[in-house]
Amino acid sequence: MEAAVKILGLVLVAYAALVAGCTMIQRSLMYFPDTSLPSPENAGAPGFQAITYATADGLELVSWYRPASKAPRGGDFATIVYFQGNGGNIADRIFKTRPLFEAGYGLLLVGYRGYGGNPGKPSEDGLYQDARAALAYLQAQGLSMAGLVLLGESLGSGVAVRMASEIRVRAVILEAPYTSTVAVGQAAYFFLPVGLLMYDRFPSIDLIGQINAPLLVIHGEEDSIIPTRFGRRLFQAASQPKEAHFLAGAGHNDMFEHGLTDLELDFLARLPD
Repeated sequence: MEAAVKILGLVLVAYAALVAGCTMIQRSLMYFPDTSLPSPENAGAPGFQAITYATADGLELVSWYRPASKAPRGGDFATIVYFQGNGGNIADRIFKTRPLFEAGYGLLLVGYRGYGGNPGKPSEDGLYQDARAALAYLQAQGLSMAGLVLLGESLGSGVAVRMASEIRVRAVILEAPYTSTVAVGQAAYFFLPVGLLMYDRFPSIDLIGQINAPLLVIHGEEDSIIPTRFGRRLFQAASQPKEAHFLAGAGHNDMFEHGLTDLELDFLARLPD
C-alpha cells in the first residue's frame, strides 16, 4: 500500500509539472510567426504597398495594402481585410489571395504583432488591437467600415468574428473557423485542463450571433487541425444570411487547391450593392 501511495504521488507530481510547463509555454504552442518579411516586390505582390500604423498600445505595425480597382459599373470593388492564421506571415498569403486582388478587390493583409518583423508578442487582446488599428487605417483613407469584407483564416477567423461583432461590415468570410480556441485546444490536449489554463480563448461561438452581415464559411472535410465539427457548430449559431461549403478531400492548409477562392469570388459577386 505504501509503495502504491508513493507511485501515485510521483504520478501526480509529474502531472502537475506537465500542467505547469504547458501553461508557461502555451503561447509558443499557439503562435508560429515567421519574423522576417520581404518587400511586396520580392514576394511577388504587385500593386501592394508596405504601410504602417500605430496600435492603441503604442506598437508601430507594418501591413501590406493594395487599393481596390474601379468596378465596371463605376465605383470601386470592395476592400477585403485579411486576418491570417497562426503561422508564417502575410507574404505567405499572396498565392492564395492573388485571384481576389487580380479580380479588382482591394486587399489589406494585416500584419500581426510579432509577425513579419513587427514588434511585440502575439496574444488574443494584442491581435484584436492590431485589427482595430488596421481598420482605423482604412477609415483614415476614406473607406467606410460598412463597405469592408472581413476574411479570417483559421486563427484569424476569431479576429474577424470579433471585429464584425463590434462594427457593421459588408460581409464576413471564415476559412476553417472554430467555436473557440479553448474547444480546439481541449480536443487536442484532452489530458490537460485546457479550459482552466488557456489565456487566449477567441470565443467566436459567443460572438457569431452578433454579426449582422452576410456570412460565408468554408472548411475542409479532412481538416485534422480544426475538425469540421467546430466550423459546423459555429455556422449553426450564426444569423442569416449565411452559407457554408464543406470541401470533400480538403484539409486545413490545402483548401485553395479545392476551389476556395472560386467560392469566395462567387460569394463576393453576389453581395448586394
